Amino acid sequence: MTDLVLTKKNNHILTVRINRPDRKNALTHDMYTALGEAIEQAQQDSDIRCILYTGSEDCFTAGNDLADFAAGLPGDFENTPVGRFLFLLATTNTPIIAAVNGPAVGIGTTMLLHCDMVFAGNNTRFQMPFASLGLCPEGGSSLLLPAWLGRVRAAELLMLGDAFSADEALHMGLISRVCEPARTEASALEACARIAAQPPAAIRATRELLNKANADDLKTTMLAEGKRFAERLESPENAEAIKAFTEKRKPDFSNFS
Repeated sequence: MTDLVLTKKNNHILTVRINRPDRKNALTHDMYTALGEAIEQAQQDSDIRCILYTGSEDCFTAGNDLADFAAGLPGDFENTPVGRFLFLLATTNTPIIAAVNGPAVGIGTTMLLHCDMVFAGNNTRFQMPFASLGLCPEGGSSLLLPAWLGRVRAAELLMLGDAFSADEALHMGLISRVCEPARTEASALEACARIAAQPPAAIRATRELLNKANADDLKTTMLAEGKRFAERLESPENAEAIKAFTEKRKPDFSNFS
């Protein structure tokens, strides 16, 4: 377990904290492994009745560490650290709540689509800039967002990649509540405690049934997204986006077809 992801078990709740403040909690392959291992720990420990994912009052996550992902994905998507984490997130019967503040970029937004409740600070800025980086949607977002928001709204979020506020996310039904940043985690923990006090088998059955309707389509979509995402990581468009980012300039896609 990397010290960039901290876990703490207390009162039937496993708190999983992304802890890389010097890099805005950007996620590496090792960090994805740790995030997935937390779900596996909960699945193996019947004393854990709820998982809370969080960051700090200032930042949830700026998304993937661009340097760590520059070499592409190590293997078939489903067996990579990020793939394993996403599939565990989507299939576990342990309830999952998120407390989010500040930047929630890329997977910092899409992972929330698999949480049962999301509490966001009013300083949160959600963003899915995949296309702007020469990439494509991941985490099942190309299936879930159109189903929840309609295709036109989903296309706007995924193609333009603009940031949107916690109030906008609440209006779209993507989060449960907007909080003051200092209260976000406490509010989420209160919900975790209420879930932990419920009959555990009934809660697991409820999450299983909530996920059951589109489970097969979601798996198919996530596999397709993962394959295409891996290809896009090796694309000239992504290379230009990363180069522009490091050179602190706007990328130029005018010569691409």
